[in-house]
Amino acid sequence: MQWKSLQTLMPGLTHLSGYERSWLKPDIRAGLSVAAVALPVAIAYAELAGVSPVVGLYSCILPMIAYAIFGSSRQLIVGPDAATCAVIAAVVMPLSAGNMELHWQLTIMMTAMTGFWCLLASRFRLGALADLLSRPILSGLLNGVAVTIIVAQIGRVLGFGTPSAQLIERLYALPGNLLHSEWLTMGISLLTLVILVGVKKLRPNWPAPLFAIVLVTFVTWAGNLQQHGIITVGGFSSMLPMVQWPDFQPGLLRDMVIPALNLAVVSFVSMMLTARSFAAKNGYEVNADTEFRALGVVNIVSALSQGFAISGADSRTAVNDANGGKSQLVSIIAAVVIAIVLLFFTSPLQFIPTAGLGVVLIYAAWSLIDIRGIWILRKRNTQAFWLAAFTFLSVLLVGVISGIGLAVLLGLMQFLRTVFRPTEQLLGVNDEGMIHSMGNNNGVKAVQGVMMYRFNSPLTYFNVAYFKRRILNLVDSTPFQPRWVVIDAVASFTHADISVLAAIDELKRDLLQRNVKLVLAGRRTELTRWFRVNKVGREQDLILVPDLYLALKLIQSKEQAEPATVL
Repeated sequence: MQWKSLQTLMPGLTHLSGYERSWLKPDIRAGLSVAAVALPVAIAYAELAGVSPVVGLYSCILPMIAYAIFGSSRQLIVGPDAATCAVIAAVVMPLSAGNMELHWQLTIMMTAMTGFWCLLASRFRLGALADLLSRPILSGLLNGVAVTIIVAQIGRVLGFGTPSAQLIERLYALPGNLLHSEWLTMGISLLTLVILVGVKKLRPNWPAPLFAIVLVTFVTWAGNLQQHGIITVGGFSSMLPMVQWPDFQPGLLRDMVIPALNLAVVSFVSMMLTARSFAAKNGYEVNADTEFRALGVVNIVSALSQGFAISGADSRTAVNDANGGKSQLVSIIAAVVIAIVLLFFTSPLQFIPTAGLGVVLIYAAWSLIDIRGIWILRKRNTQAFWLAAFTFLSVLLVGVISGIGLAVLLGLMQFLRTVFRPTEQLLGVNDEGMIHSMGNNNGVKAVQGVMMYRFNSPLTYFNVAYFKRRILNLVDSTPFQPRWVVIDAVASFTHADISVLAAIDELKRDLLQRNVKLVLAGRRTELTRWFRVNKVGREQDLILVPDLYLALKLIQSKEQAEPATVL
């Protein structure tokens, strides 16, 4: 029993308990490759989040080990993510008002709150939230975040200051700022880009960001370019920095409750898309509730490590998979390598030019841009296209957090519209006597005297009035006068709503006034119990049958003098 509980709580650990020796070599190779990619990216994303570069490394080590124990995916690598860092910066920067110590404190607290929301969601089995941000919303979000990151880094790679933190203002000021670009900074940025593109083209399996950052850092150090205006990250010394808490202002936490919830949802959805993709590729499944718990644990561990919020890292996961990683040991090996660098090799990291990191961020953000994918939706699914486009523009115009909120609100409104006014079908039979939807000259015809109706949404109090009105309108406008109305109860009767049951009783009476009888086909046992328990109408007046075919047989038996024929 205890072992079963341990398997549920720590699926990664239980998987490692059955480790096979043949996995070791590919896991070591994948772990080293993941560390090589994660090191420069973590430092760059720390800059994006507005904290010291060393915090990016803090956010990798223990969280990666924690996920190896609590996660259910064998390939997923967790770590800093462009979207999560952009969200953190959007929330924390206005609250910290330029105070870097407070900025770090708030980043840690927001990370802990994000982890708390994830654990709470897992406790209530809300893994279905993975579907809350649909693919159109996530596509629009990632495109918007990518453009925001690129615009934010232009000043860094060209060497001019960007006092405004808002996208529109930055774009408006860009033509004038370009006149203040620094040629040496532009040269470092160009060198970084050339190395990135060159390594990626000539050696696709090599960690291009690592080579680029190592080389431009060496050039900066060897040429003493700091004396010539090249800005470096600094922040690395023999003593690792620690956050100070005595002057923390707890009242600021109130302003981060809802943003932390938004961040938890965004991180989880992004993580699940990556985890499910690679799990399907490698022939296993991941549990959404388990992943929610794992995400909560790794974010709380990151907060305790003085790090920032993290999520599933698709690029590092792809590196892991491409190098043949077989188990969660890859995350542990990568974390150990990053820890060794943090403890013994931090001095050279202070010479990393911020312009080079800006190019790495732009390079990473560029891979997220898929405007063509949004445009393709225009022909495939108009509703999805407008949702993706609205999300994209919202993130650009009003910011990441507000844009996410508006996109989710629009998505919910689209869903409610579908539930309020769903599609519907009139049913008939074909030449073989099979029941199908009528229309499109498919040879399906109505049964004489019978109107069979399907309402493609669960019935509830806010759409049952429309449901009732549609049936009465169809009865009144039908070319032939039906004597029976048969409703497919399987599609629409999903739970016992007292308003729905009362409306069905009213519909039955309204139809009887038109000399039409009502039959509910499907869910006979549930409907019988629901009407009896809620004492709605007279039970003996209800005509309930198990399915549509038995409904037609019942009607035929009651009209033996006038057998049903197909028109």
